[in-house]
Amino acid sequence: MARPKSEDKRNAILDAATRAFAERGLTAAPTSEISKQAGVAEGTLFTYFKTKDDLMNALYREIKLELADAMMSGFPRKKSVRTRLQHVWDGYVNWGVTNREKRRVLAQLQVSGMLSKESIEAGSAPFVEMQNTIRDAIERHILRADLPIELISKTMAALAEATMDLIVLKPAMANKYRHSGFEIYWAGIARK
Repeated sequence: MARPKSEDKRNAILDAATRAFAERGLTAAPTSEISKQAGVAEGTLFTYFKTKDDLMNALYREIKLELADAMMSGFPRKKSVRTRLQHVWDGYVNWGVTNREKRRVLAQLQVSGMLSKESIEAGSAPFVEMQNTIRDAIERHILRADLPIELISKTMAALAEATMDLIVLKPAMANKYRHSGFEIYWAGIARK
């Protein structure tokens, strides 16, 4: 009879994978190194994740859930669209500055071509409320209707990433960069 899987071992493997992928990249980080960093045998890694691709997909889903918690926790549903989007922005920027390795790995995973359709859908699911907020704001003529919704979302991500990079370089300017970055984003998407 097989022993039950340990949540602690699974989390140790995911944490080690995060460090290894952030340092060496997705393809250059061997599972042997991940296992060693996690303090488990390489065979144990494959007990939890059948393949390296399975490990990467699981890590993607974990990071996206953590990011969703940071961005959507306490989402101010009854507030203005601007306040709701700023809440999401602040959560994203704060998470990215605090979790630089996870941010780096998430960026690699998103362009890797190794994610399953199911993982991509699972990673998007927690953000549906934000997408609905944007759609509703377009219909109510709060946001510009000439911009595709995916461009509005991608623009937020790109400006937030630039803001995070600047905050990492100059932490004393964090509040100024966070505020100014959102102002640039809002000015670009709001109807005049």
